[in-house]
This record gives sequence, C-alpha cells and structure tokens, in this order.
Amino acid sequence: MDDFSQDNLAAAFAENRQRLFALAEKRLNPILLKRMSAEDVLSETYVHAAKRLDYLAAHDDVPIYYKLRTILIQTIADIERHHLKAQGRDAYKELRVESGGLSVEGEEMQPEGGVCVRELPADITSPVSRVDRDERHAILRRALAAMPESDRAILVLRHFDGMGNAECAAALGLTEKAASIRYVRALERLQKKLVEVSCFRKN
Repeated sequence: MDDFSQDNLAAAFAENRQRLFALAEKRLNPILLKRMSAEDVLSETYVHAAKRLDYLAAHDDVPIYYKLRTILIQTIADIERHHLKAQGRDAYKELRVESGGLSVEGEEMQPEGGVCVRELPADITSPVSRVDRDERHAILRRALAAMPESDRAILVLRHFDGMGNAECAAALGLTEKAASIRYVRALERLQKKLVEVSCFRKN
C-alpha cells in the first residue's frame, strides 16, 4: 500500500470497530473501568492511529485489523501506565474490600474481572514455579517474534484474543479453510522452534 489516508483509516476503523471494541473490553484492566470505557479506549486508539498512517501503509501482507489491533494494545498499555503508575490518586485505592471480595462502589466484580480476597492464598505461585513459568513465556515470546507476521497474526488472534476460526478468517481477509490451514501450519512451525529449546522438548 503506497498511501494510507485519513479516509482509509476511517473506513478501516469502522469495518473493524466491533472486533476492536470487544478486544478493548477484554484487555482493559477492570480497575480502570471506573474511570473510562472501552469506547474511550477506541477513541484514543483512533487518535494514535491517525498519527501512524505510515505504519498502516507499510507491509501489504499484514491485514489492517492486525495493525489496528497492535495500536490498540499499545494504547491500552499507555493508558494503564498513566493511570495505574501515576503519582496522583491511586486507581487501586478506589477499590473497597468487602467480605465477599473486591468491589467498585458496592458492585462486586465478576470472577473474570476481579479477585476474591479469600482465594488469594490458593492462587499464590511458588517462586520456583513462577521463574520457570516466566522463562517459558519469554522463550515463547521470542519464538513468536521470530516467526513471519502472517503466522504470528493468526496465532495471536486464536490464542491471545480468543477468536475462533471464522472470526480469524474474517479479520485476516481469508476463507475459513485458508485460515484453518494457516493456523495448523503456523502451529507446526512454532512447535519446531520451541522443541529446539530444551525446556520445550518432549520427554
């Protein structure tokens, strides 16, 4: 793509708005839902995307949704860095501990959004286990980063965003059969990279 205009951005954003909204709701820290909505996140994402038309114009082989998704994730990271690490009013202190768990102004958080205080001891990971897990995650991230963008995109959408095959196909501009084939091949290539590392080798 030689050029990407504001009109192109508006059209692409409108076409992918529902997917981006769902991802924003899923990725935004529940603590911040008191301060902003997924719609606010989309608005900031659009502003950031408008400043990165050169990025959106580059790499024709990368679907526009995946590029917008990348900007969205970066926007969420910036928002959380600003609100959750700011020196001013601490967003975490806006939570109130109830007998049943955490709540925001009397509304108890859903299991996927919050954590019940009494469940914390059961969820604590031992230091050794956490180091092992973190090392594996770091290896996985490096392996994904070394893969072609087309492989990485479908793996990220399937496993990090929780999309089904049909959703991936629509987001990447593929038929469902082509998306399924690409997914299987990407998994195979990822496995080959991981088995080269001892901690991922099969016994």
